[in-house]
Amino acid sequence: MTGLAHAGTLTVDRFEPIPHPEDPAAASFWASFWKVEALALFLYFYRDAFAGALRYYFSITKLDALWFVPDLLAMLCILAFVQRYVIQGKSLIAILTVLYMAFSLYIGYIFLGKVAGAASSLKMIAPVFVGFCFCGRDIGNYRWLLLSIHVIFYITIVGIIASAHMHLPWVGFSYESFGSTREAGRLWWSQADQRLAGFAADSTMAAFFVFITFVLTSIRRSTWWCLFWAPVGMYAIKLTTSKTTMGLLAIYMVCLLLIRLLPEGLKFPALRRMALLSFLTILVPIILMILFSGVDLQRTYPSLFSMQDRINNSWQLPFIYMSRLMPLGFVTGCGIGCFNYPQQLFSNVVSYYVPVDNFYIGTYLMFGPAFVAFMVCVFYAISKTTDIYKLTVLIVMNLFAITVLAYGPASGLLMLGFAFSEVFREKAAGKPVLVDPASVSLDPSSLTTRPA
Repeated sequence: MTGLAHAGTLTVDRFEPIPHPEDPAAASFWASFWKVEALALFLYFYRDAFAGALRYYFSITKLDALWFVPDLLAMLCILAFVQRYVIQGKSLIAILTVLYMAFSLYIGYIFLGKVAGAASSLKMIAPVFVGFCFCGRDIGNYRWLLLSIHVIFYITIVGIIASAHMHLPWVGFSYESFGSTREAGRLWWSQADQRLAGFAADSTMAAFFVFITFVLTSIRRSTWWCLFWAPVGMYAIKLTTSKTTMGLLAIYMVCLLLIRLLPEGLKFPALRRMALLSFLTILVPIILMILFSGVDLQRTYPSLFSMQDRINNSWQLPFIYMSRLMPLGFVTGCGIGCFNYPQQLFSNVVSYYVPVDNFYIGTYLMFGPAFVAFMVCVFYAISKTTDIYKLTVLIVMNLFAITVLAYGPASGLLMLGFAFSEVFREKAAGKPVLVDPASVSLDPSSLTTRPA
């Protein structure tokens, strides 16, 4: 993975598909748009990583509206995406993506039956455009952003450990959101393990931020730093009882060490090969359903209860319910928000809601076969990209998304959009600079690439 080989992202074709009109005011406006995705990512990461604490303090200080500032920036990112890749870049994939998103929002409104549901669906999908706006952008150039992500890693670990020894005021705190009551995750016991969330709203979210911030930080850090902090991160994740995330961090470290041990000329090809192979995770739920559907795994292996529930319910029931509610959904998808939290919170068909614990299944339900076509284009784009950060994030998020829908927290969807973003590059800025993959250095001391 990116961090696997260390060294910063070495984006090759640096372009800025934004017009530079002669009007100084307009030029300044688009110059600010160039960086809006970085600010949005920063705000989403900090909001989600410290969601429990922020919700609590925003509520008691009557500043609840501040919670939605990242969402407003995400709306700006939608406009920036349209300007850069549709209007100015004339990317066919970008044009079709925007049109189908709008169509899917309408389908979702029909499925959910409430305006509040459609509004929640728009808010839910907006972060993916923040990630998309990193197309052609080298996140390694945003040093302040990487530093802020580095800080989240340490603070999240401190918060998780601290919550094991003290009662944090936001634990169990209830708050209103769009007329629905939610609650920051309580401390509870499962198989004698206490689930701790630290500053986040729940333990799963806390574990995710230890994991994803470690991955993004490790890309520029030495192997010794990774070897020291990986066990610390695993310990913090263990306190959250997220065994899946802890296992993913272990897998990431193995891959990181393997790539860093390779000769320099083989590192990048190995990284990109891993990224392409990570798409095989899409088949995991299908294989498990074929092999174990209807099998009582819990009787023999009690710890596999959650996996059995996914095989028999989470991954299958939504298709059964869709056949009853909207058979046309097998062609068009049931729309943005279906079988996701907008349906759970704001819908006339809430009784049919079932959590879908897999990103690709959940997204396919919403968009239908069009999503398959999009992913074929993504696969082709990944086979051409030389952006080390995006390749790494793709690997870890594909592994993470096997058992997680990844639409909440918003940062999960944002990271997937970031990993897929190069799919819009083809016509976004003319002919890209050609680079020999073997010339992409993953040595920490070399942060440039040599044009072929």
